[in-house]
Amino acid sequence: PGRPRRSILLTVLTGIVLVYSLLPLVWLLISATKTQEGLAGSFGLWFDGDFSLWDNITETFTYQDGVFGRWFLNTLMYVVVGAGGATFLAVLGGYALAKFTFPGKRAVFAVVIGAVAVPTTALAVPTFLMFSKIGLTDTPWAVIIPSLISPFGLYLMWVFATEAIPTELMEAARIDGASELRTFFQVALPLLAPGTVTVLLFTTVTTWNNYFLPLIMLKDPDWYPLTLGLDAWNKQAATAGGEAVFNLVVTGSLLTVVPLIAAFLLLQKYWQSGLSAGSVKE
Repeated sequence: PGRPRRSILLTVLTGIVLVYSLLPLVWLLISATKTQEGLAGSFGLWFDGDFSLWDNITETFTYQDGVFGRWFLNTLMYVVVGAGGATFLAVLGGYALAKFTFPGKRAVFAVVIGAVAVPTTALAVPTFLMFSKIGLTDTPWAVIIPSLISPFGLYLMWVFATEAIPTELMEAARIDGASELRTFFQVALPLLAPGTVTVLLFTTVTTWNNYFLPLIMLKDPDWYPLTLGLDAWNKQAATAGGEAVFNLVVTGSLLTVVPLIAAFLLLQKYWQSGLSAGSVKE
C-alpha cells in the first residue's frame, strides 16, 4: 500500500483545534503564577514580574481554614463512590444485556437510548423534588445516588461486551462447571477491561465537573465539591464586604484539572482501545 496523502487543510484544521483546546489551559497555568493585582494589571497570556505560583497554592489550601482541602476530599468521595459505582453498574448491566436473552430486552434498549438523549439538567429539578420528599437534600447522598446512573456508560458497555466476549468462551466455562458469577468475574471481566476504563473515565470527568446537581442539592459548604466551592469564592467579590480572591480561584481551578489530566494520560491506551471497540466487523 502507498503512503497516505497529506492534507494541508486537515493539518491546518487540526492545528486550530489543538490551539483552541490548549489555549485555556495555557492561560490557566500562566494566570496561576500571578498575584491578585497581577491578574488585573498584566497581559493574560504572559507572566507577571512576580512569580507567585507556590504562594498561591499555599494560600489556596490555607484560606478559610483550609476549606479547599475539604472540597477536594468531597469531590474525591463523589468520584470514588458515584463514578466507581456507576461504572460497576454499567459493566454489570452491559454484560447482561449483551449476553443474555430475556423478555422485554427491546424495551430496555429503547429506554436506555431515550435516557442517553435526555440532558441531565432536565432531570435535576425532578430529582431535587424527589430527594426533598425523602429528606436526603443537603447530604452527600443527594449527589452520589444520581451519579450512580450512567445511561451512556451502560450503552457503551452493552456495545463493547457484544463484541469483546465470545459466546463460545462463556459456553466453554459453563461446560467446565463455572457458575455465572465465576464466569463473569474470571472470564468476562478481564476482557471488558478496556471498555470498563473508558466508562470509568467518562463517569469520572462527569462527576468531577458536576456543578448543577450539587448547586440545587447542597447548602452546607462543608459538603461542596470543588466546582461549587470555587464558584463561591469567585462570587465573593460581588458581595458586600466580600474579599476578591480571583488568584485563588484560578489556582484552585488549575489544581482541579491536574488529576483529570493525569488520569487521561495514565489510562490513555485503555481509553483509545475502548473507543475503537466494535468499529471493525469481522
